[in-house]
Amino acid sequence: MIKILHFADAHIDIARFGRHDPETGLPLRVVDFLKALDTIVDTAINENVDLVIFAGDAYRDRAPAPTFQREWGKRMMRLSQAKIPTLLVVGNHDLSPAAGRAHALQEYETLEVPYIRVISQPELLGPQDLFGLPLQVIGLPWVTRSGLMASQSISTWESKNVNGELEHHLVDLLNNFLDQLNPDLPVVLTAHASVQGAVYGNERSVMLGKDIVLPGSIVRDARLDYVALGHIYKPQELNSGGHPPVVYPGSIERVDFGEVDDEKQFVIAQVEKGTTHIDWRKLTGRRFFNRKLELTSSEDVQGQLERILPPLQEMKDAIGRLVLFYPREWEAFIDEPALRRYAQDTFEFHFIRRPQLKIGGRVPDGESLLGKTTADQLDFYWKNQGLADKDVKDLKPLAEEIMAQVHSGFNPDQTDETP
Repeated sequence: MIKILHFADAHIDIARFGRHDPETGLPLRVVDFLKALDTIVDTAINENVDLVIFAGDAYRDRAPAPTFQREWGKRMMRLSQAKIPTLLVVGNHDLSPAAGRAHALQEYETLEVPYIRVISQPELLGPQDLFGLPLQVIGLPWVTRSGLMASQSISTWESKNVNGELEHHLVDLLNNFLDQLNPDLPVVLTAHASVQGAVYGNERSVMLGKDIVLPGSIVRDARLDYVALGHIYKPQELNSGGHPPVVYPGSIERVDFGEVDDEKQFVIAQVEKGTTHIDWRKLTGRRFFNRKLELTSSEDVQGQLERILPPLQEMKDAIGRLVLFYPREWEAFIDEPALRRYAQDTFEFHFIRRPQLKIGGRVPDGESLLGKTTADQLDFYWKNQGLADKDVKDLKPLAEEIMAQVHSGFNPDQTDETP
């Protein structure tokens, strides 16, 4: 049995702004991501796992600042010093779009860091490549259209369905690896990729588009014993109850409000030939909350705002958002400073106002405003805006005066001295 720790989508520098930790000088949100990474590394060492698989996207982009490279490197060196074999799969955020440019994990290849291997091109690894582990790993980094087309000598004009052709070639490549396997050893496929049927954090299914999408059949191949995926932030198992388990562990920390309800996790997989058990491990990240409110009454607006928010103890140190929809004429009832004082113990509080313009009423069937006087049209408008009779009574004389001036050709900017 091989004990594997699988995680992905660390993005340790995705939140580089905001308040900073006075001790380290790092942004506090970066510290959140690093705490999650520390939990993962501590688990690998304390539980003496046989292999760590990181399925791609260490950073926010392909050119991380040296400070963040240092922090990632500290954690990887702990794994190396503990003599835990570690596979680092190159993800789309780690990869340069320009041919020949180094990817974000290049130094681990260049310096040949002990017990760390970078998967930067599709390959089949055996025990001789995995520090003696009785295991086979098919590694698939993020594949770009241009890279795969160049490697497979495909021209854009050969087919109108370029993505379909590329996916076909990729499946052929994976099948070729599968045909080379030693049938006596367990097999793991690790890939930074989209798989058909996976779901993003905003519940949007992966569809054919810019990504090259792996068909579900290839990752559920019975010759595989575990599939360690990265690229999608929502934790999910795509072959529930079946073999092999096909797992996206998700991102290690919440990135935005689309993940507010997602548990952040990593996976411990006990892999044997023909059978695998997975254990989801929760990461205690910073809490998020997301609330929406549509005001239907202008009474006690502050109370309505406070009641829609979580209890104060749950808001403390959390990142929260409140989106408020309200009639534009109720603007004066909203006391934003008071609301921010109420939410002052949050880590971040985003208050988004969405004033609503009242949509004009429907003209009764058989009638038209085109044949009505301007005064009648104004009456219709005021009625549908819900103005009180007193307000209409005050506005009418002003409207009549303006209309009289317009009809007489009066120009308020013109004086008697104008020639």
